[in-house]
Amino acid sequence: MARGVRWFVAGSAVSMIFVAAVTGVAQDTDPGETIMNAACQSCHNVRVIQVQAMDVDGWTKRVSQEIEKGAKVSKEDVPTLVNYLVRTHGPLPDGPGKEVILNTCTQCHDLFRIKANRRSPEEWEETLISMLNEGAMLNDEEFARVHQYLSRNFGIE
Repeated sequence: MARGVRWFVAGSAVSMIFVAAVTGVAQDTDPGETIMNAACQSCHNVRVIQVQAMDVDGWTKRVSQEIEKGAKVSKEDVPTLVNYLVRTHGPLPDGPGKEVILNTCTQCHDLFRIKANRRSPEEWEETLISMLNEGAMLNDEEFARVHQYLSRNFGIE
């Protein structure tokens, strides 16, 4: 009986190590995200950042303003932070649908993910339907606006 228990324990330990090795591979956090989490979120939540969609000049100005208010970002870290903010929360083309993307889609996705995925109108429609099934709150009019916006600005070239 004791031998069976030892085999069970040994087998369980090997299984746990295997599962940890397969699923526990941690991704490296982007240095800019680390700075943002430490400096920006000590005063406000990330939602304030997610809806900005600014370019390099806009983020540089905003970061400088926040440092003046007391945000703890070293001069050496500013370019890393600004580059991260532009990449993940950078500008979007103007047009109908932009405000819905900033207010709805960014609740789950950063702008990089949205901008990096070029799709046909049919694929954007499938994506939006999938997001509705995941809980995105879009009425019919917003759905149409976002679909048109994404197809026009992030379609397949």
